[in-house]
Amino acid sequence: MTTIGILGGTGPAGQGVAIRLASGGHNVILGSRDAARAAETAAALAPRGTGVISGASNGDAATADVVVVATPWDSAVATVSALKELLAGKIVISMVNALTREGRELLPLYPPRGSMAAQIAHALKGSTVVGAFHHLPASEMQNLDSDLDADVIIFGDDAASRDSVAALVADMPGLTPIVAGTMSLAAPVEAFTAVCISINIRHKAHSYVKLAGMSN
Repeated sequence: MTTIGILGGTGPAGQGVAIRLASGGHNVILGSRDAARAAETAAALAPRGTGVISGASNGDAATADVVVVATPWDSAVATVSALKELLAGKIVISMVNALTREGRELLPLYPPRGSMAAQIAHALKGSTVVGAFHHLPASEMQNLDSDLDADVIIFGDDAASRDSVAALVADMPGLTPIVAGTMSLAAPVEAFTAVCISINIRHKAHSYVKLAGMSN
């Protein structure tokens, strides 16, 4: 059993990852700038497995074995930079997308280093950053009765860390890990989230990515 901390975990996306991780048998620390809010949010989640979800500050969440960054994109670098000593030597999973809304569509933004994963990796030189969980509809993730059957695209420069994240994803009900490659794929993977969300807005759907032709 691995303990996973989720920075900024009280948002819909963070809650969805938390409930699926806990249902897969892992303990989760739901982090927030407001520890009381995190505790209240965690208490309302009902995973179906042996994992437990607790709420705490982002600092407490950063003490976990593996840490997920689920903050808004414009506060992600500041959040991880303040916690870089606690995050040193750990796998840090970035699920952050830099997006802006224009009418009924979401458009990708490109940070100076090309992607949010690369921005976070630059801020956390003592950690190993892996990207995952970008194209998942939060409502379907939170609803364990949704029959979700989604692929999770994983990227990063360290092969062993990618495999470790893939193993965590494989434990989560309704999700299949797909290792795509190195950090060079971060920008297109993150940007495609804008396409997924725009499709769901236009069609009032909760679609997700499923790659045909893969043998698991």
